[in-house]
Amino acid sequence: MKLFRLAGPILLISWLAVLPPSAAGAAQQVATNLDFSAGTIVVKTTQRRLYLMTGPGHALSYPVGVGRAGKQWAGTSFIYSKRLKPAWSPPDEIKRDRPSIPDVIPAGSPSNPMGAAALLLADGQYAIHGTNNPSSIGGYVSYGCIRMYNRDVLDLYERVGVGTKVVVMH
Repeated sequence: MKLFRLAGPILLISWLAVLPPSAAGAAQQVATNLDFSAGTIVVKTTQRRLYLMTGPGHALSYPVGVGRAGKQWAGTSFIYSKRLKPAWSPPDEIKRDRPSIPDVIPAGSPSNPMGAAALLLADGQYAIHGTNNPSSIGGYVSYGCIRMYNRDVLDLYERVGVGTKVVVMH
């Protein structure tokens, strides 16, 4: 009887290990006309989509929230740091617009806009991060950061490393 109980979870874990990675999150494998090498992250702000290139003409596609009017940017960067459940200090621009916001919002706080994980970009101003406000995904909502559902940012976090190229385009 004891061996049967142990075998169940082992078989289940083995079965989960062979699921395609996209089955774990909301990422969808799509055909695309984007011409970037596999492993590159491409954000199309007008589509409010993030693409992780998987090969020529193919990518995993995730829905995202992007910069609101006047806060968007375009260009090329790379991931310089990855953090799980990061604390957050609002940049000066956000503090000017919202002076009552705390100087630091601790990790795990429901009011922390970083959500479950953050992929910090090389310029230090922006990140690809989760959100504790899932209704913001799909909108023009941020000060330039790219917001993802927490399950999606965790999926992306596992797939990419420090140094991954990030291209943001309109």
